Amino acid sequence: MKFSLEHKTAIVTGGGSGIGKAISKTLAAQGAHVIILEMSMPNAEQTQEEILKDGGVSTVYQCNVADQKNVQEVVRTIAKEHTLDILVNNAGIAHVGNVEQTSEADFDRIYDVNVKGVYNCLYSVVPFMKDKGGVIINMASIASTVAVSDRFAYSMSKGAVLTMTYSIAKDYVQHGIRCNCISPARVHTPFVDGFIKNNYPGEEKEMFEKLSKTQPIGRMGLPEEVANLALYLCSDEASFVTGTDFPIDGGFIKLNG
Repeated sequence: MKFSLEHKTAIVTGGGSGIGKAISKTLAAQGAHVIILEMSMPNAEQTQEEILKDGGVSTVYQCNVADQKNVQEVVRTIAKEHTLDILVNNAGIAHVGNVEQTSEADFDRIYDVNVKGVYNCLYSVVPFMKDKGGVIINMASIASTVAVSDRFAYSMSKGAVLTMTYSIAKDYVQHGIRCNCISPARVHTPFVDGFIKNNYPGEEKEMFEKLSKTQPIGRMGLPEEVANLALYLCSDEASFVTGTDFPIDGGFIKLNG
């Protein structure tokens, strides 16, 4: 079976909702034992329940990726029982605003989760991959490489994710570790629905259509579409692929303007 992940263990941070949930379920469906690291245990347990119902295997841990001690403790616990084959650094938070609308607290919060959180997971997992290889996927964004209005702090954080990807790929290629990142444009997740509802009450349908049309393809992406790309990059079929950013953006980067 192509894209089989049988006998592999995959850690997915933020794997209980949105894109992370889709990745968790997709990797599990291809045979991986998916270990979900989440702040929200209800989300993690709901996703785990769906995986188990479909015949997959999943374990959940509550983990704050911004807390290095917490991450190291969880990763060491996992490594006692499993080979760490795959790490998907998906956990992240959003912020809307230009530099004048970004307080120091906002900036620090974005940095702690989106930048330090990725670093903490890399710092904790890479030593366990060095002897036998592994796959790392970092969730970047189109905001890593192109300007997006009112995303100052978010763009900063995702630019860092992109360049951390390049560094890990370069430094550990001789250890058999492949590291790539995925850069989605707008993807239809519960976060998007909540953002529209909170900021445009009564105009939800119109705003959804407007945001959808910012992608030249005319719609938002689906979490499952991002998950399918992640599956390919995690699989042995992508064994020649490392150090690369993969936009999945409905043409946003190349076709706008």
